[in-house]
Amino acid sequence: MRTLKLTVAYDGSRFVGWQRQAEGESIQGLIEAALTPIEGAPVAVHGAGRTDAGVHALGQVASVQIASSLDTATLTRALNAQLPPDIRILIIEQKEHGFHARFSARSKCYRYQFQVAAIASPFERAYAWHLQDRLDIESMQAAAAVLIGRHDFAAFQSAGSPVTDTVRTVTRSEVRAGRLLAYEVCGSGFLRHMVRAIAGTLVEVGEGRRTPAGVASLLQGGRRADAGRTAPPHGLFLVGVDYD
Repeated sequence: MRTLKLTVAYDGSRFVGWQRQAEGESIQGLIEAALTPIEGAPVAVHGAGRTDAGVHALGQVASVQIASSLDTATLTRALNAQLPPDIRILIIEQKEHGFHARFSARSKCYRYQFQVAAIASPFERAYAWHLQDRLDIESMQAAAAVLIGRHDFAAFQSAGSPVTDTVRTVTRSEVRAGRLLAYEVCGSGFLRHMVRAIAGTLVEVGEGRRTPAGVASLLQGGRRADAGRTAPPHGLFLVGVDYD
């Protein structure tokens, strides 16, 4: 058996998420369905992270074990010919036995996009959260910076999540101004809806409803109800996964 690493990009707008579900189309399920006739048997594809319904990816990583002898370039073309155009296999690499997209990952990076404008652009509405009011970007940048380091992110975890260890390490957390306002964050692991909860909290800082010091205090035993609203999924992108 060969172990392969697949780097995948997708527009998550119409999917139920990465993970296979009982109903609805998932990215994982469609890739497995495309691989099955090539392999001649059912296969299991494992993703580095389970992006939710409506969330996109620029560099999701998946791993799979197959017996097929097709070279990686031919396999890439064959899969893309079977997959819908809103899912693309960017590259396939052969890896050492034991490589696993999720368990071998060292860090992930996400980007959340905001469109701050009086009128939403119809060309960006599916990939950014539209906000009409002007935001204090400097305060948002200061609030983002306090999240860097090893902290308890319980205040940014979905209510009802079964995870009990809510301590995570964030290595990058910054707000960048541009055509679209973007929040970029990297870390060794993320809680369910953590990035979207942070994004929603940062918006409240930009609106003047919270302060950077108030965000820092959330890392000291804060509860989910203490933080800001969860940002909608369509502004979130899984940018990449690091294995070094």
